[in-house]
Amino acid sequence: MSEPYKNDKGLWDVNFRYVDYKGDHKRKHKCNFKTKREAQEFMDSFLAKQSKNLNMSFKDFVDLYYEDMSHRLRENTMRSKKYIIDLKLIPYFGKRNICDISAADIRLWQNELLEQNYAQTYLKTINNQLTAIFNYAVRYYDLPRNPCMQAGSIGKSHAEEMNFWTKDEFERFLEAVEDKPISYYAFMTLFWTGLRVGELLALLFGDVDFDNKTLSVTKSLQRIDGRDVVTEPKTEKGKRKITLPDFLLGHLQEYSDRKYGIMADERMFPVTKSYLEHEIVRGVSISGVKRIRLHDLRHSHASMLISQLEAPPLLVAQRLGHEKIQTTLQTYSHLYPNQAEELAEKLENLNKNLNNESDNGKGEDHAGDS
Repeated sequence: MSEPYKNDKGLWDVNFRYVDYKGDHKRKHKCNFKTKREAQEFMDSFLAKQSKNLNMSFKDFVDLYYEDMSHRLRENTMRSKKYIIDLKLIPYFGKRNICDISAADIRLWQNELLEQNYAQTYLKTINNQLTAIFNYAVRYYDLPRNPCMQAGSIGKSHAEEMNFWTKDEFERFLEAVEDKPISYYAFMTLFWTGLRVGELLALLFGDVDFDNKTLSVTKSLQRIDGRDVVTEPKTEKGKRKITLPDFLLGHLQEYSDRKYGIMADERMFPVTKSYLEHEIVRGVSISGVKRIRLHDLRHSHASMLISQLEAPPLLVAQRLGHEKIQTTLQTYSHLYPNQAEELAEKLENLNKNLNNESDNGKGEDHAGDS
């Protein structure tokens, strides 16, 4: 039976056959829909998903997208993605057939977002989620083209201004939180290593190699629905060894000595991100330094490497665990303002040196001939 039918409760059931992704013939039975229309919509949606027919609603396609990507993305990443899609995309596009959504439709949606005065980075994040869904449809479901590419993007990848602390500001802040050793040493580690917060929270005492003066970054910790979830770092390059200066090693040794009977597999900083966020607010209030976000300590480290130590982009990328050096250059482009000019100047000097060597060589040849 392929049409919805009433059961003995006066509600609607569906009972139909389909072919699954393995090619096996199966039967689906779903009961107790309030209306015939709801039963029919369920059956149509289910069959569309099984046949990979893009003549399905955007919401139904997103369900397929979630099911596939949940096996490939970190739980916290998937959770953030779903939050944005469910809040900003489904209400607008959910009932539209995905194959019917045009570039013009997306432009109208973008214009509505632009009127909300969201931050440029947030606009970019929302738009990227829609683009990712259509890229998935193009790649795996044979959608002819991605309408987001035709519509163009909105927002910016990075904020116009990046907040960070100078060394002096950080030291003033650090004095304000030294009454709590776990806060004191956690913030010190963040500032002098550029770790992501999740990477810091996942650190074990055994990750510090005092002999080789390195810190091994191999995992990240997020708190999801009240659970501590340990995953691999954000990117493959996130797995790295960070060389530590002697003074920081000394502080970490001091911190370890305070912990009697510690084991190598114990967490160094058994607190939450929320705890650190409250502590940074407390420290700012006491010290009077400008308020920054917890993540901005990572930017503070990068700024110090680039502005004060003139560290090259590749070295900064490796230390921060960026997957691509382009990420470093884009994120901190304002700290590399003269890079293109300096490169051109170096090429000019190289060319002059090569010409001089060539001229000198010719002179020697002529002298030899005479």
